Amino acid sequence: MFTSVLMIEKALTSADVEFVTTLHGDEEVAFQVLLQPRGEQADRLLRAIDDVALGELDDAVREAETPEGEDARTTGERALEVSLQALRAAGHEADGRLIENHPLDVLRTMVQETGADEVIVLTDPHYVEEFFHRDWASRARHKVGVPVLKLFSHSKA
Repeated sequence: MFTSVLMIEKALTSADVEFVTTLHGDEEVAFQVLLQPRGEQADRLLRAIDDVALGELDDAVREAETPEGEDARTTGERALEVSLQALRAAGHEADGRLIENHPLDVLRTMVQETGADEVIVLTDPHYVEEFFHRDWASRARHKVGVPVLKLFSHSKA
């Protein structure tokens, strides 16, 4: 069985589930999902710049409303459970956990523990971080020892 570690920042949409579950054709794939809620990974300014770059000015104004702290954890737990249920409903094994700190350290450990074949980073665009190669995918390529695929989420959750 092929094992993919899937790093996400919000609940998977049905389009996202279809996208990641069809990447390997008919091959049987098990998913290990790591979710770090968006409110925990970057400060508001970077998120607002990303929103402006995408032409989503209303979202930039609402960045202060993004849950942080315990609220982000609660939202993240729900998003993780929804995502795991969706992957299982699509016929795949799926397990996962929230990441609170140091996502790349957790990712490296998960890859080692599961013998993962690849990492898929599925997020909204983060232009500032990507420009400076500070996004998860760019940094993971130097840490995990398996191929890292960067994909953009298909729609807003």
